[in-house]
Amino acid sequence: MKFSVERAILLKALGHTQSVVERRNTIPILANILLDAKEGTLRLTATDMEIAIVEEVPGVQVARPGRTTAPAATLYEIVRKLPDGATVELDHKGGDAPLTLRAGRFSTSLPVLPVEDFPSMTEGALPHQFKLEAAKLRGMIARTRFAISTEETRYYLNGIYLHVAEDASGRKLRAAATDGHRLARVETDLPDGASAMPGVIIPRKTVNELNKLAEETRDEIEFRLSDTKISFRVGTVTLTSKLIDGTFPDYERVIPRNNDKVMEVGTQAFAQAVGRVAAISSERSRPVKLSISSDNLLLTASSAEQGEAREELDEGLVTYASSPIEIGFQARYLNDITEQVGETLRFKFSDGSAPTVVQDAADDDALYVLMPMRV
Repeated sequence: MKFSVERAILLKALGHTQSVVERRNTIPILANILLDAKEGTLRLTATDMEIAIVEEVPGVQVARPGRTTAPAATLYEIVRKLPDGATVELDHKGGDAPLTLRAGRFSTSLPVLPVEDFPSMTEGALPHQFKLEAAKLRGMIARTRFAISTEETRYYLNGIYLHVAEDASGRKLRAAATDGHRLARVETDLPDGASAMPGVIIPRKTVNELNKLAEETRDEIEFRLSDTKISFRVGTVTLTSKLIDGTFPDYERVIPRNNDKVMEVGTQAFAQAVGRVAAISSERSRPVKLSISSDNLLLTASSAEQGEAREELDEGLVTYASSPIEIGFQARYLNDITEQVGETLRFKFSDGSAPTVVQDAADDDALYVLMPMRV
């Protein structure tokens, strides 16, 4: 195998594929990337056995077709540090011979592993297919992934639950995530072809890799899925992933329907106030108490070492007309939501110990539920 390609083109493709590779693994071949050059095209493949990513790079000068594998992280770092505009030549004589990389006056050799050892993650039948605009997908991911659980024992919460839901406004494509302390739910119009899809749980790592790809395009992203696997086509990149084999909980049961104490507050002012009062505490949870009365909000936080911090937001920034209430939340949970909300934040309370609904006052597509904490 021998080919040459512009450094920027190769770097972009390696950036997509090498991030799938697990740095720590007990199977050496999984640290490598598969390079397949033929007919003016370079095909790069990486996998961790749970996710596989394939990128096709056109416009490659192929002098000798062939395939080999190379250490993904090392190859990426070398190409990343080459000068802009460089032409990269990769040459493998076959067998156990090293892979030679040349660029200008720079050259190095990299060890290879047999192509036959590289695992193949076959897609199988993926009967459900639809397309979604990249901007919509990015929005759904941004507004849900922060609530994905990191507890491995509750593995069925370690991803985003993508499914078809129906309410008074019709059928929707809905994404949900929860860690047991908070819930994020967002929906969009149901794409053509998605109506019969099963509910699937997309793993956290897959969500993160998909988000990176979606950030680079304005085109539609093609979804193909079955009960066990899902595949995304983003331009010249195909990302295939196993799905989490588990049952996502009936999250609708935890969404309060009768919270009648409504507060609206300017998002930016609220987020900044939360940040300031929470700064007094070094605790990871950083609890912040909200004391709410008529068109008034007092935020307080305390620390055994640093004392108390407080800030008041009054008329003009806060709208509230119900009976006074005091309730506490983790500052980090509040900040995660405010980062996804527009100008005005809407809270719907029941009492100081019941779950609270949070929404963007101008957008009903997203809904969040927060469990309060004692302060």
